[in-house]
Parts: sequence; C-alpha cells; structure tokens
Amino acid sequence: MQDVAVVIPAKDEADRIAATVKAALELPGAGLVVVVDDGSADGTARVAEQAGAKVVRHGRNRGKGAAMESGAEAVRLLDDDRREPRHLLFLDADLAETARDAAPLVEPVRRGEADMAIAVFSTTVKLGGHGFVVRLSREGIRRATGWEATQPLNGQRCLTRAAFEAARPLAAGFGVETALTIDLLRRGFRVTEVEVPLAHRATGTDWRSQLHRARQFRDVARALAVREPAVARLLRGTRLP
Repeated sequence: MQDVAVVIPAKDEADRIAATVKAALELPGAGLVVVVDDGSADGTARVAEQAGAKVVRHGRNRGKGAAMESGAEAVRLLDDDRREPRHLLFLDADLAETARDAAPLVEPVRRGEADMAIAVFSTTVKLGGHGFVVRLSREGIRRATGWEATQPLNGQRCLTRAAFEAARPLAAGFGVETALTIDLLRRGFRVTEVEVPLAHRATGTDWRSQLHRARQFRDVARALAVREPAVARLLRGTRLP
C-alpha cells in the first residue's frame, strides 16, 4: 500500500541528502519521495535524483514554506490518476539514515486518528542556543489555541492531503511549522505528537548559525503576529531581522 509521499525541502545538503532519500524510500508505504532543491549552490539536486528522488528545483531560495508547497504540488501532479491522495510526510534533508525511523509518525494519520502528526525527537541533540525561538513558538501556539506543543518547530510532520490544503497558503520561511499548528487546530483538525528516534544536524554557535536563528525568530514572529493579537502586542516595537 503506497499511501505516503515524502517531501524533503533541501538547500545545500549534498553531503546528506542521498542518505536521507534512501532511508525515506525504505519507509512502509512511501511510494514517492520528492526533494525540493530550494536554490542550492551545490549538487543537492543531482545527488537527490541519483538516490532515487523526484526533484523539483527553485532557481532561487524561496524559503521552507514555499518549498513545502512546491513539493506537495509535485506530488499532486505525479499522482493525478490516483483515486485517493497520498498522505504527505515532510522530512528535513539532514536526517540522513535516521529518516528510516520516521514510520511511527505516519501511523496515527494512516489509522484516521489524527490529521497531522508532529515528531518529538527521543534523541537529545545539543542545540546551539535557539531555545528562545522555541519558547516564542510554543507560547504563541498556546495563546492562540490552548495547545501545548513539545517541539513546536519540528519540521517532521505527516498530514492528510485535506489538512495540508486547508492550511494553504503556508506561512513564509521558518514560520511555517508554527502557523501550520495554529491554523489546523483553529479549523478543527486533530493534531498529535509522536516520539520518534530521529536526529538531524544541530545548529552551531558561529555567526552563520546565529543568523539562522535570527531568521527563525523573524519568521516565527511574523507568523504569530498575524494570527494572535496578544503576541502581536508583545512583539510591537521589536525590530525583526
């Protein structure tokens, strides 16, 4: 039963994307893996295709939300003759071999128990200090919906096609996960969390990593500002990067 399509947004992940794609292809029911090369400057697209993925390329970097939409649209076009749409499993490009352990994330959606399942990593990875972005996202989700997310920024998510379409257009950039959770809960969709033994590359502490966290904060703050007035008031006067 090939009822799952894996969508992997990727930028400059030539060193890990092959292992991630090959592991994703081993997932039960994963009959299709789509990699969206979001303006990479390396060989991400070529390596992903050689590993067995269908590849969509953005000529320039458009951000994670846009990459997720492009991937989901590619799945829809490739599955045009299917009677039932596949569930969409979004995975990060740097999971490498651990991507094969994402199977439990699909099960609540496959069984009809949830419309979106969010991964909670059971493997602890030392992060480079972006807890303030996690706290912003978690508090924003709680204020907007009353739901307490364990890992609100986790990009490993399985959704029904109906849930994905209900959340479109997706929020820009790194605000997509926070916005997805809020928008689906507000629309009455069922969201759950699933512990999985996945692991990706930890964000470091150099200036590039600090810039990445600043962009995360900006995108999450913008996603929250249009969804939760209380958060918008807290952010008023904050200069976003």
